[in-house]
Amino acid sequence: MRIPRVYTQQPLAEGAEVELEPGPSQHLARALRMSAGQALSVFDGAGNEFAAQILRVDKRAVTAVLCDRSDRDVESPLAVELGIGISRGDRMDWVLQKATELGVQRVVPLFTERTEVKLKGERADKKQQHWRQVIVSACEQCGRNRLPGLGPAVSLGDWLAACSAERRFVLHHRATAAKGSGAPRSVALAVGPEGGLSDAEIDAAERAGFEALGLGPRVLRTETAPLAALAILQARWGDMTPEL
Repeated sequence: MRIPRVYTQQPLAEGAEVELEPGPSQHLARALRMSAGQALSVFDGAGNEFAAQILRVDKRAVTAVLCDRSDRDVESPLAVELGIGISRGDRMDWVLQKATELGVQRVVPLFTERTEVKLKGERADKKQQHWRQVIVSACEQCGRNRLPGLGPAVSLGDWLAACSAERRFVLHHRATAAKGSGAPRSVALAVGPEGGLSDAEIDAAERAGFEALGLGPRVLRTETAPLAALAILQARWGDMTPEL
């Protein structure tokens, strides 16, 4: 059986006993039916990860003792910030999950001209919490012990003005392949929702220093385009080094 990995917001230290939060406790006890003495891995999202052993399983929570600290680091040397137009249904969840697996450092949900999702007040807070949990679950699965940042949902214009990545790209299917030499340490990637970014938004991005970037002759959906671009960026400047 694969050793489960569990995220906690609590401070971690070798030898400490940690009572895990209700969500992971229920998953370990009810879904995986784990018991005292079994092994797991606990991480705090800031790079600290410990081998652990379950001490107690009761109705309230699972308690584990932390053993050896892991020095494993699977973070990409390329810091990628993804600005993604908010999509309907589960498309946004899919992008967050897979972008986390592909090593994105930060994701910012964007309101654009063609964004149809309305988020305000309590609904916005709940959606933000849901997206964060998607990222946490993806980290537990893929082996990352640092959580990618998740910015609050903002307008495309506000994000363009605040972005400071070394190289910045805006995706649209009419663009050509980007050119340039040297490996940047940070990259920003702007992707629209269903229907893409408008011509005015693409022009605004280019005025803000973003390079137009295309991914070939086929039109990719909003949940496909950022993942294809992230894989390309990681293969070119990051830590994805396929041997073909």
